[in-house]
Amino acid sequence: MIKTPLKILFMGTPEFAVAYLKSLIDSDFFEVVAVITQPDKPLGRKQIITPSPVKFEALKHNLTIIQPEKLKNNPAVLFQLQKIEFDLIVVVAYGQIIPSDILALAKLGNINVHPSLLPQYRGASPIQNAILNNETTTGITIMLMDEKMDHGPILAQKKFILDGTETSESLHQKMSDKLSTDFLIETIQKFVDKKITAAIQNDDNATYCKLITKDEAKINWSDSAKNISAKIRAFYPWPVAWTTLNHKKIKIFPPIKITDGAGEPGKILSENNKLLVATPDKLLEIFELQIEGKNKIKAKDFILGHKNIAHQSLE
Repeated sequence: MIKTPLKILFMGTPEFAVAYLKSLIDSDFFEVVAVITQPDKPLGRKQIITPSPVKFEALKHNLTIIQPEKLKNNPAVLFQLQKIEFDLIVVVAYGQIIPSDILALAKLGNINVHPSLLPQYRGASPIQNAILNNETTTGITIMLMDEKMDHGPILAQKKFILDGTETSESLHQKMSDKLSTDFLIETIQKFVDKKITAAIQNDDNATYCKLITKDEAKINWSDSAKNISAKIRAFYPWPVAWTTLNHKKIKIFPPIKITDGAGEPGKILSENNKLLVATPDKLLEIFELQIEGKNKIKAKDFILGHKNIAHQSLE
């Protein structure tokens, strides 16, 4: 019989990981003994040095916090971890591949939560890419870790149906709600009790995704309306899809409505206080936008402030 509570070394960084950390802290089955997260980084226009969301949560619970610049070939971190007793490493969006010398320290194993149905969308931006590619399903994979990226055997998967209105933000929230965090707890318990068998991934079916960049968020109005809508939703809340008008950058925010009609790509149409933009196959109705250097505004207010906007083009 394995002694509980199981001691957990948690590794994670962004807001997505916070709910999973909280669920482990709140469970009687676990004791989080330490947290590894990315170093504090400058954020915003003023570049204020800011702790990660996971660090904020760990501070609330007076947990040991470790923030190395790197894990690989880092004897100081390895020595520090060797002095901490833990049964499992649980990783949720930490941001680095975990080297074998650290993985070897966990008595019972190393578990990772990845927001895709592996082996699809291994890598850094699975949620954004599922939306970008107009997938109809995605999900969460709970897996055992090895030294390769998102490569280890799968313990369990939870599927989500996509209806084509999701944003990166809303899908992140859905994948870290209570049902999702409970799914992690249940899977770990089954794994520890040997009631679950890990399944090797089929590498032949693997797909990969990289970090999203601001340049990728530029809208190509010659693309289909469906793909443009997907980009606007996938890149919200960061980096936000953008276009230009008269050499000024304009950010476009969801929601976006696809309506019948078509025209010269990027051509602006204005009717009944609606801001419509033509694509080769449909029209896109924009509800909120932000001109470079100004605040976000409603489309109707943009129209009122730009009397001659109709028939100009976004580029």
